[in-house]
Amino acid sequence: MPRDPNTVLPQPVFSETSVSQDPTAFLTSHPSDTAQFNALGNLLKKDVVPFEPSRVNPADLFTLQSALGARGAEAIKQIKSVGKIVFHAVGDTGASNAGKLANEVRVADQLTIDCRVANEANRPSFFFHLGDIVYNFGEARYYFDQFYEPYRNYPVPIFAIPGNHDSFVIPNTPSSETPLTIFSRNFCAQSPTVTSEAASMHRTAMTQPGVYFTLDAPFVRIIGLFSNSLEDPGLISSEKGRWPGVPDVQLDYLAAQLKRIKTEKYTGAVILATHHPPFSYAPPPRGSGGGGNHGSSLAMLGEIDEICKKQGVYPHAFLAGHAHNYQRFERLVRFGGSDIEVPFIVCGDGGHNVNRVVQGRNGQPAVEPQFNMTVDYLDKKPVVQSKGLKLKAYDDDSYGYLRITVDKKKMKIGFHHVGITRLPQSRADVVTVDLATHRTIAT
Repeated sequence: MPRDPNTVLPQPVFSETSVSQDPTAFLTSHPSDTAQFNALGNLLKKDVVPFEPSRVNPADLFTLQSALGARGAEAIKQIKSVGKIVFHAVGDTGASNAGKLANEVRVADQLTIDCRVANEANRPSFFFHLGDIVYNFGEARYYFDQFYEPYRNYPVPIFAIPGNHDSFVIPNTPSSETPLTIFSRNFCAQSPTVTSEAASMHRTAMTQPGVYFTLDAPFVRIIGLFSNSLEDPGLISSEKGRWPGVPDVQLDYLAAQLKRIKTEKYTGAVILATHHPPFSYAPPPRGSGGGGNHGSSLAMLGEIDEICKKQGVYPHAFLAGHAHNYQRFERLVRFGGSDIEVPFIVCGDGGHNVNRVVQGRNGQPAVEPQFNMTVDYLDKKPVVQSKGLKLKAYDDDSYGYLRITVDKKKMKIGFHHVGITRLPQSRADVVTVDLATHRTIAT
């Protein structure tokens, strides 16, 4: 007998009781919406969406322990006993058509394998999704094929911030079916509920307090902000009225979270995550070819930097998706009387697509950048005292994900290929940050 939809369970469930085989096709018909997507091209550049404030106070934290339910206290004790936490992060996992399903499944499988073969000290504790879970427009009927089924065997919590494809509203969509409504039902539920989108799967909805939230776990805090529904740029506010309808609540929220870090003298890693990247590579103004499929969101970064400067706290790293490749920038910032080195990482190759960081233009061949290339021209009119920006590494050939390890002294962020090997040691790039000095460590 089918389970009633929206079933409430006493405790969260994160995977099936037995490992099942990979799907080879969608169960629901996914007609091509390329024509529809193209027809909406102009709206994708101007239609922003409102959203509900978080249901908790701006300075409140959402803890990993609470998300785990009854097993939370023991899990946190175990993490602290080994002296570090490990977790995954990547964005843009959804498969918009059947031809892309295999790519998403390979990424999901590798993340699952990593959880199941790593020893207890190195086992990931959660997955922080960087947005674009369901393509093309976050429809409820596609959540099973693009999220619940591929991640049916992933055994730990999956937290998420919405991407533009999880939030853009197609004209004439009923309010009860808007993408953020569906996202919130599956990630911001009041209790561990098996939603109708999960269908036959047992994974319960996450209980995040809103589409923006701060995840507090041993050794790390991740401040996740919703960067709205435009193809480009990302934004976290109305930007002083430029985007009417977008509330400014995230500005006060970020200020309250950073103030808490300052007041508590918090010594763990601080990560800020948005779907749209603050920096995404483009050639110099007179360079050959054009930028990749998505650009930088500098106005959004300016608002974040202004709040960081006022509160006297700067994150140890920035994470984003959206651009369908891997990029790692290093920004040298004069902050609080010290020079700090901050990784800005784009990891949007979680299954939907992989795009070149440079595209040919006007008959010119695309000339890809070199590693460790100075790209100061991308950091236009910085709000903080930026002393240089470098593109340290990138990968625009492979699908992959981030595996992040944090202890009391350092944070290591590694990019892992998918498709080259099924072993979790397939790391292609890594950066290590000293938490006390905010400086990167040679590895």
